[in-house]
Amino acid sequence: MDTKMKSRRIWLASTVALLAALPLAGALAAPFESNRITVRTEGSGPDVVLIPGLNSSPRAWASTVAALPGYRYHLVHVSGFAGQPAGGNKEGTVAAPVAEEIARYIRESKLQQPAVIGHSMGGTIGMMLASRHPDSLSRLMVVDMYPFLGTFFAGPGAAPARVEAVADGVVAGMRSAAPEERRKRANDTIAGMVNTEAMREGAIQDSMSSDPDVSIRAYRELIVTNLIPELPKIGVPMTVLYVQPKNVPLPAEQFDAVYKAGYAPVKNLSLKRISDSAHFIMWDQPQRFQQEVKAFLPAR
Repeated sequence: MDTKMKSRRIWLASTVALLAALPLAGALAAPFESNRITVRTEGSGPDVVLIPGLNSSPRAWASTVAALPGYRYHLVHVSGFAGQPAGGNKEGTVAAPVAEEIARYIRESKLQQPAVIGHSMGGTIGMMLASRHPDSLSRLMVVDMYPFLGTFFAGPGAAPARVEAVADGVVAGMRSAAPEERRKRANDTIAGMVNTEAMREGAIQDSMSSDPDVSIRAYRELIVTNLIPELPKIGVPMTVLYVQPKNVPLPAEQFDAVYKAGYAPVKNLSLKRISDSAHFIMWDQPQRFQQEVKAFLPAR
């Protein structure tokens, strides 16, 4: 072997060894796997985690995502809701373990303190995340959710046993409903939660394609879970958008006072009533909602 050929082989072997020792450029992390949630990403920019509510799907956020480009949105879909198999949510509580899974998703996906927005039950999950994993996010928006629904179901100051009894009664009524009654309830419920008629059908489809048992257990969990004692642990800026339901015949000032009292322990709070809207603010007042989200999110 001539000297030139020998030198070339030595150079080639050295180059291969060096490349093998280097990390692969652009290597992708292993896909996140969970039997409680799936997450789809869309767009690019600062990270934003979007959590829908009970029986809802990421379709709740479609108009918001389209109107506010320039972010990487992480769209959470809870197992058992809106056509997703029940998976790990087939027994026990739902909101609390889902909050833990979202914390794990943020950690394993190496997200750098994303903004988190949660609607309804998603707001409860967001509060759990912010109080129990305070370093995992940079800010939290809760869309029309109170930190202790037991107040509305059992009355202010009700003992935990009373709240549990009321929740059990609600669950019993839901479990006894025949399929046709369940559809009627879904239609009536969505009519009260969505003023914009064109958006109701999608919400009804999500509700009817949700696993009834997962929904019932999650609903009970929401009634009995009191997050007010955990609110002092939330140190990140927190925005709460809320509406007054049509079936709550209180003077506006009195209803506002209930919300202010419930969220009083939050250190850095912006509390905003949204008028002329039902529960799905993003559909009933899309421009106002998008303005609030834009102001809430970090600069791009």
